Amino acid sequence: MTTDATGDTGTTGDRDDGRPVEIGRKPRPHGPATVAVTAGRPPPVPDGPLNVPVVFASALHAGGVVGYARDGNPTWTPFEETLAALEGGGAGLAFASGMAAIAAVLELLPVGAPVVHLDHGYTGTRELLATAPAGRWEPRPVDICDTDATSAACAGAALLWLESPTNPLMEVADLRALIAGAHRQGALVAIDNTFATPLVQRPLDLGADVAVYSATKLLAGHSDVVLGATVTRDEDLTHRLAQHRRLHGAIPGPMETFLALRGMRSLALRIDRAQANAATLAERLSEHPDVSRVRYPGLPADPGHERARCQMDGFGAMVSFDVVGGAPAAEAAARSTRLIVHATSLGGIETTMERRAKYALEAGTPPGLVRLSVGCEDVEDLWDDLVHALRIGRLAAAVVPSATGG
Repeated sequence: MTTDATGDTGTTGDRDDGRPVEIGRKPRPHGPATVAVTAGRPPPVPDGPLNVPVVFASALHAGGVVGYARDGNPTWTPFEETLAALEGGGAGLAFASGMAAIAAVLELLPVGAPVVHLDHGYTGTRELLATAPAGRWEPRPVDICDTDATSAACAGAALLWLESPTNPLMEVADLRALIAGAHRQGALVAIDNTFATPLVQRPLDLGADVAVYSATKLLAGHSDVVLGATVTRDEDLTHRLAQHRRLHGAIPGPMETFLALRGMRSLALRIDRAQANAATLAERLSEHPDVSRVRYPGLPADPGHERARCQMDGFGAMVSFDVVGGAPAAEAAARSTRLIVHATSLGGIETTMERRAKYALEAGTPPGLVRLSVGCEDVEDLWDDLVHALRIGRLAAAVVPSATGG
């Protein structure tokens, strides 16, 4: 019998390879960082690979459970298992893109179904709802920071669609209250958790029915993959989403799924570094004379700070800030970076930024708002680049002092 430092005891036996192993003690559950590294791996066999190799196949031998390559691929499985394990259980499904995953959830709803959604959020979701054939859905835009009004809007609704923090205003919703209120009125709840990832926020543990991801972003993390995903603990929802993926052809490529899983193995490391960088930059930006407002829930003065502290395991790597001088200053700053990449995407290992109100669907976004996706570079190098860019922005605003619109 053995005794460890805590006083726990267990008997000792032998493994097949001759090494002793304790018997009779339940192992401690692995932490999220360990799950990201180890979940979805094949059983160990001598000379076998540590990860499932990429399987390129459109035709499969008959007699199995898959039958056809649109129904399944061995490369999808480890990615889906790993993501579901990070969510704390359930079933993951990989999709061709984040929009494919969003569309799959919405298409589960009957014609005319009321959908409560945030008035400021990811443009792709809002555009899909706005451009659908007349009567396909009944969109009900809400301010999700107003918990009572959002809950009231869920009366008779089929779905409450949430983001938190929101894209790009970084608003934080009271997720527990909103989810409970929607469920009381019979509505499903889906949360786009792309900004947070399951290492920072787990929607299913908060009560949501479906977690949705653009795996293109932080999950894959290297700006080389387009992929989406859903996770749910409801077997019927899983079946219906998988059926939609199969019938609508929204399937991921095996190489993309393999690369996304490889990126996800380092998710904990990237999130830790990017969050630390984001916190430092947000604090410094809040004191910079060319910035009128910083939107980051990690700042104690941020309106969403207390909510985020209660429902998140961190504050994420996304920062938005309003540049003094409006659109001309913000646009010039975004275009003048030397290290930070001027690009519309986010969540990569590199830092990216852009002025969001230049897009038509961002008409309600402040004209001088810049969205900053913080990566893993040296934070002092990032800060030097931001200071340089803001200086250029100030000069641009001085040239056009009266221009403040988008």
